[in-house]
Amino acid sequence: MSPRPARNERLYLNLTPKAKRTLQAAASASNCSVSDFVLESALARADEALANRRTLVLDAMQWKEFMAALDAPPRSLPSLKRLLKKPGFFEAGT
Repeated sequence: MSPRPARNERLYLNLTPKAKRTLQAAASASNCSVSDFVLESALARADEALANRRTLVLDAMQWKEFMAALDAPPRSLPSLKRLLKKPGFFEAGT
């Protein structure tokens, strides 16, 4: 196992007592410290939040197909049109 990189930055959180107890319980269930649990969880969530901003790498043919798809006119979706014409859940009683 490789040594864990040194951590020399701090992040302070203001928590409710309930939130703190929840994090402590989750960390305990995961057999790690609260700090490690929060860091790993936050980094996983950060990866999710940034996933759609990652670089898209395409070869020339894939790029051409991608651009053609973007330039193509939208296709008709009759079932979606019908659905959007129906009153919504909260509009049904009006």
